[in-house]
Amino acid sequence: MSFLHRNRCRILACLLLILALLLAPFLFAAPPPREPPPAAPLVDLHCHTAGLGAGGSGCFVSPRMERSFKLHFYLRSFGVTKAELRREGDALVLRRLAERLAGSRHVSHAVVLALDGAVDAHGELDRARTEVYVPNEFLAAEIPRHPNLRWGASVNPHRHDALSRLEAARAQGAVLVKWLPSIQHIDPADARLIPYYRKLVELGLPLLTHTGNEHAFTQAHDEWCDPERLRLPLSLGVVVIAAHAGTSGSFAGERSFDRLARLMTEYPNLYADVSSLTQLNKRRHLGELIARPEFRGRLLYGTDYPLIEIRSLVSPWYFASRLSLREIRACAGIANPWDRDVALKHALGLPADAWTRGEAVLGPIGRPPS
Repeated sequence: MSFLHRNRCRILACLLLILALLLAPFLFAAPPPREPPPAAPLVDLHCHTAGLGAGGSGCFVSPRMERSFKLHFYLRSFGVTKAELRREGDALVLRRLAERLAGSRHVSHAVVLALDGAVDAHGELDRARTEVYVPNEFLAAEIPRHPNLRWGASVNPHRHDALSRLEAARAQGAVLVKWLPSIQHIDPADARLIPYYRKLVELGLPLLTHTGNEHAFTQAHDEWCDPERLRLPLSLGVVVIAAHAGTSGSFAGERSFDRLARLMTEYPNLYADVSSLTQLNKRRHLGELIARPEFRGRLLYGTDYPLIEIRSLVSPWYFASRLSLREIRACAGIANPWDRDVALKHALGLPADAWTRGEAVLGPIGRPPS
């Protein structure tokens, strides 16, 4: 028995050696030649901030969100604590963001997004139904302190003064408008929003709106993030950017992603950003997005910062079937979160035009607002 056992062990060892030799070229060989990663200046058009109301920011989170593990998770990824915010003010989040971004070799500017809340029947902020609130006024005051930051406004179209809020945001330097319909209780297909959409077109403000299911909040009405509900603003000429490219959830038995792809063939004013698409839960989507002809020429670079800071959520090791070991180790060894994100998305084949199309859609974002 010991003789047979030794022979089996030798055979197994030989088979493992042969397997290792066969796999070695794929694991350790240099990646196929490709263009170097894009150089600065690149624009990240999808970054977040948050606050507790410290320093008179006007920000808040709901009691339910404050009790949730998610708040600690988010603050940690921003590189702050509750105690620091209460001591130094919510502007600390923006300062930390700008400092980290300044260390990037590839990304020179980032668009930080406000987040309006739900609105009551009188067109006023409904705090009871709002989980996270980041007011335009806070960003309009703080962003000019950081030359590498720009901001995106958020105006719930059901506010009684929504149109004047859009005008004020544009005058104060906002480069886009951000919606998260599932938590702001917005149906993009509501015909009552037509004047709002026309104002966006008049002001030249793109609409960056979440598509697909939402998992960052404690509750969400995901039916309002169905890409098919964007037909109304698209038909009126609004430049729409589908955040996360609809890569989660299904509607009417069809993947959100496929519903967005169909719209891409119909509306040249529709784009999609690639923010969050290297996260563990979405790691299969970026390859399909790049390969689908419907999205050719329509992709925009974004990160969903601060989530790119979380190594357990975003890691090149999750792409071991598509990248060589050398590529994985090279990406993983990059300290700056934006440079690490650029390296990973570049290695995964993000098209060259996607890196710079943001400025074509948003305008000359590299220059300070006048």
